[in-house]
Amino acid sequence: MDGFIHQILSGIATGGIYASVALALVMIYQATHHINFAQGEMATFSTYIALTLIQAGLSYWVAFVLTFIISFVLGVLVERIFMRPMARAPELSSVGVFVGLLLIFSSISGWIFGYTIKTFPTPFDTGKPMLGGFLSGHELGSTVVTLAVLLSVYMFFRFTRLGLAMRAAAYNPVSSRLVGVRVSWMLALGWGLAAGIGAIAGCMVAPIVFLDPNMMAGILLYAFAGALLGGITNPLGAVLGGFAVGVIENIGGAYIVGTELKLTMALVIIVAVLVIKPSGLLGRTVQSRV
Repeated sequence: MDGFIHQILSGIATGGIYASVALALVMIYQATHHINFAQGEMATFSTYIALTLIQAGLSYWVAFVLTFIISFVLGVLVERIFMRPMARAPELSSVGVFVGLLLIFSSISGWIFGYTIKTFPTPFDTGKPMLGGFLSGHELGSTVVTLAVLLSVYMFFRFTRLGLAMRAAAYNPVSSRLVGVRVSWMLALGWGLAAGIGAIAGCMVAPIVFLDPNMMAGILLYAFAGALLGGITNPLGAVLGGFAVGVIENIGGAYIVGTELKLTMALVIIVAVLVIKPSGLLGRTVQSRV
């Protein structure tokens, strides 16, 4: 029974990271109606930046905040330089740009920082298990950070004028322009925020899986499964789906399929959701009249 409780709590901690990346995916999807396949590689690049700042002598939390700011600016630049010119391009062309960004960021990470696996520090390492031995210090700390980020994002979109403008620009850009919202810049800010959230997720997961240019490949797949499970059109659903995938992954890996096939479970979840309920548990079906 203790082992089962440990798997659930550990799954919630890991699911928080999936939820963060899933939220970033949904934010880009709402703005472009495409999945940002480069989200994981952008987060990995940001994590390398954080490690470089820490190695330069900055404290962990100063490097953490600076990395978020740098990642935010990077996300805005990616939207301005690469995605804005593709606004009226065919859908397949936009997909090609996303794949190209994936390859670019992966190659740049390896070229600048190397392909050797690196350890990443954690400020939460207490040296002993916590919560009765069910969670490590890093798992508990990363869960608190993730929940704080998700709550902050919710408060930003729910109670600030800028957040409401970004939501309006993503849901209905035509009407938003009519009331004076600068839609193009709202979308750019959405890209920046998604990049910043991805950077936080990268910093939280790097101490567990170690840092290399392909660190986020599996994480992105789990996050995508969570976003589809909860609803790719629903930010709250994507967050809940990310937590659910984390728990399902841990329990399934420990008691059903084994650790070797844990990643396969994400693919099974994706296929099952697309077959049974493509809109996800909390998503909405969008119909377009031609």
